[in-house]
Amino acid sequence: MKIQRRWRVAVCLVCVLSISGLAQVSQTQSQESVVRMADQIQKAILKLPEYGVFDDLRFGIKDYVVFLRGSASRPILKSAAEQAVKKIEGVQSVMNEIKVLPLSTMDDSIRARTYVAIYYFPALSRYNPGRRMPRTPSERITGITNNPPIGFHPIHIIVENGNITLTGVVDSEGDKDIAGIRANSVPGAFSVDNQLHVVSESKPSKSSK
Repeated sequence: MKIQRRWRVAVCLVCVLSISGLAQVSQTQSQESVVRMADQIQKAILKLPEYGVFDDLRFGIKDYVVFLRGSASRPILKSAAEQAVKKIEGVQSVMNEIKVLPLSTMDDSIRARTYVAIYYFPALSRYNPGRRMPRTPSERITGITNNPPIGFHPIHIIVENGNITLTGVVDSEGDKDIAGIRANSVPGAFSVDNQLHVVSESKPSKSSK
């Protein structure tokens, strides 16, 4: 689907951490090799079965060294990401700085409630790869951290010690605002940091005569 492809491309751009800046100070690696390596790393991360809606991984490259950063809701993702990146041609070493989020039943519950609040809300339901509405208003997903929803989710929900951070991409400022409002409505959450990026579609401007 065309719109899904646009979201995926946008997420790839967001997950790159200061690639151009790192390349400028590199003495041994060309800009072309950085771009090629970055493309392979992006694909490797997005294909990880352990990487899901409750995780947010980013990376940087300098002198063939890859810096992995971000947040993982499960420890298995941190090691899986490192192993996947190590296999990429040209990568000499990996600095794994991914933060593993604390295991918490409270955070697990907040993840479930936030997922329902955002992905089951009619105005945002097109972002839900399952496109399934809850059977009842009180339906909740239990054990969601260890058994996250499958499929590509443009909006990522990061929860740490009761605090919610939204990352990823949406189509408009309106959707970004709605997602923030929905997250703020989740019972038990202490704060919401809305870091969603809006996908900008460049349209040719009409020249005035």
